[in-house]
Amino acid sequence: MGRRNAEGGEKAAGTAAVFGEVLKHSRDSIGITQAGLAERVPCDRSFVARVEAGTRVPDDKFTDTCDVVLRTGGILRKLWERIDWYPEVEHPDWFKRRAAMDAQAVALREYQNQVMPGLLQTEDYARDLFAQVATGDELEEMVRARLSRQHRFLSTGGPLLIAVLDESCIRNAVFSDAVMRNQCAHLLRVGKLPNIRVQVVPANSRGVVRPSTSMSLITMPDGQLWVYSESLDRGHFSDDPEVTARHAQSYDVLRADALSASESAALIRDAMEGYGHHEEPRWDGGGVGGGGVGQEQLQQQQRRKLRGNRPRYPRLRSPS
Repeated sequence: MGRRNAEGGEKAAGTAAVFGEVLKHSRDSIGITQAGLAERVPCDRSFVARVEAGTRVPDDKFTDTCDVVLRTGGILRKLWERIDWYPEVEHPDWFKRRAAMDAQAVALREYQNQVMPGLLQTEDYARDLFAQVATGDELEEMVRARLSRQHRFLSTGGPLLIAVLDESCIRNAVFSDAVMRNQCAHLLRVGKLPNIRVQVVPANSRGVVRPSTSMSLITMPDGQLWVYSESLDRGHFSDDPEVTARHAQSYDVLRADALSASESAALIRDAMEGYGHHEEPRWDGGGVGGGGVGQEQLQQQQRRKLRGNRPRYPRLRSPS
């Protein structure tokens, strides 16, 4: 199931597979089926099956919920925290350097247009995206690699992640309404985490200088700053002080011109409404920016305000 930790040898083999075995044993011991556990989490039954098979990286919320449902006394969470999930998956050769940086970065500032940032994609969104270029086992490995990068950013105490999105990311409906709606719901959810902020640059913002391609500013533990961007088939890195200073300034100006986090959340909710009323992922109302009647009323006012005079993107569809 992908490469093992080169330094860990056989010891590293006891990672995702062991977690899956413990999860299956705990589930079987109290007579709950995979479908029954999936219903309680909630998630798809296939997700539970892949975690038990050691081919899917679970997040902390899934793990904590399983501990409660299976009455394991926190064993799964303790095991989850001890596993080095990152080396469990392969990444394309040209992307390995960036993936390694994500595993160590203390802060990440990103700009993205047209498609959602990889670190914030849902599993369904990533699968539909990669399905355009791969199938079968290759497709599943690409999805696993994409999701494995998200793990440390979405976990408690994760590194700082600031994502500035062009409005095209949420308006270009390249996948089904259900996938796009759940993707928007995911953005709202992760945007409440203490270490993550999502801001949107509206399509009708005048005078805003948008980069022509995606851009990442990666701060490493030693304080070194890297600029990363992508072309069609490769990644581009630079730590030249002049280059990083120029891109950092461009990013900071762009972020200042973007909507605030709360205004961006209102715009994202507006996009969700356009994708219909499909079932949304469930989560509690806590966290940064969490609930309350007053907050909801404010968001409704913001959504009404944001709807005016905004150009709509064409509803693009994937080829059947």
